[in-house]
Amino acid sequence: QGDWSSDVCSSDLKSDGSQLLDLQTDALINTGVLEKNIYHDKISGNKEERPGLENCLKALREGDILVVWKLDRLGRSLKHLINIIQDLTNRNIGFKVLTGQGANIDTTTANGKLIFGIFAALAEFERELKRERTIAGLKSARARGRVGGRKFQLTKSQVRLAQLAMQNRDTTISELCEEQVRITKQTLYRYVSPTGELRDNAKKLLNK
Repeated sequence: QGDWSSDVCSSDLKSDGSQLLDLQTDALINTGVLEKNIYHDKISGNKEERPGLENCLKALREGDILVVWKLDRLGRSLKHLINIIQDLTNRNIGFKVLTGQGANIDTTTANGKLIFGIFAALAEFERELKRERTIAGLKSARARGRVGGRKFQLTKSQVRLAQLAMQNRDTTISELCEEQVRITKQTLYRYVSPTGELRDNAKKLLNK
């Protein structure tokens, strides 16, 4: 077990973000996070690329606690944030925010677990809405004589390759996506979890 931190610095205070990053790093260390377990990203022109966050999430194991300086340093959108928190819940990983709007989120306390549960409920609510819209759309298509459904974006061999690669803690996500399976990171995570567990899309494809 151990504490981990994923942190993203912006261009506040200094043009390179170094002063703000030092402030965040000091806060994390004062909380008890080991410096070797601190991850960070420097925002570039492509904000979708966040290797620090991806590597941190991949390194986390059951019983660990993910510590972030501010809630907005974790997710680039509400949807992204909810998905990450839901994944942490499923993996039995704690989550703690040090400051800002989400400073009362700490799953090591009763109140924090309650707030964590609200995030999970929001994620479930969003999934149910999507499911209802999908079912309604398919019924409408069938009524017009069309049979729909999303095509699989990976082959069975690509799924197995991704599964083995994600189980290896030394795997670099960007290299796996760009050089081996040639898919986006979003597509990868729809099939395989950061620890190499098969998700529903992968199971459906392999059982096809």
